[in-house]
Amino acid sequence: MSRLIVNADDFGRSRGINRGVLECHDRGIVTSASLMAVWPASAEAAEAARDRPRLSIGLHFDVGEWRCRGDEWETTYLRVPLDDEDALRTELERQLRVFRTLVGRDPTHLDSHQHVHRDEPVRSVLLELGRELGVPVRHESPHVTYRGDFFGQLRTGESTPEAVAVDALIELIETLDEDTTELACHPGYADDLATSYQHERALEIETLCDVRVRDALIDHGVELGSFYALATLRTIFR
Repeated sequence: MSRLIVNADDFGRSRGINRGVLECHDRGIVTSASLMAVWPASAEAAEAARDRPRLSIGLHFDVGEWRCRGDEWETTYLRVPLDDEDALRTELERQLRVFRTLVGRDPTHLDSHQHVHRDEPVRSVLLELGRELGVPVRHESPHVTYRGDFFGQLRTGESTPEAVAVDALIELIETLDEDTTELACHPGYADDLATSYQHERALEIETLCDVRVRDALIDHGVELGSFYALATLRTIFR
């Protein structure tokens, strides 16, 4: 049997994002979320998560954000330089402290905003924390296959709503391997947030809560799970 962890990124970034993530957990197939711990709505997100014990909460390490305009990428904001290992480690420690204060425990998994940890030195800094906590780091765990193709934009920023439609998600479910897969998603109501990924978030909510998707999981023998279920593997992640 395949096991699928459906993880909502950007939890805590805004109240509208929180509302969308929680709706997709309560009514849909979201089983996990990654918290942006230093955003104003993160406390509200953490409080809501406490009432949902089946929702695993990880840390979404937030270093900065970039958007594509034309043929070039521009910085929206930057917390610390991506090439400064000491500054990155200090910022990660700060965000982990805030996370622990808000959630009351360690994160169940680690990842980063816009996947900045795919490159060094962010990769090593995040892996170091993953080994310390004994939790998986996105892209880096042999026990969890990552799928990021449920996303409603091209890399250049062009909207592709068909990529987050029900048929696209069902097709993705049909191709899952017989192991544990993390599927990233970005549901939310983003009218209270300046973001280049906006109306696509609402489309994701519709799809993730569609009964046809849950039926497809049953038909293809896919079990929904969360990062809590991987707790017994923590010695392997170290």
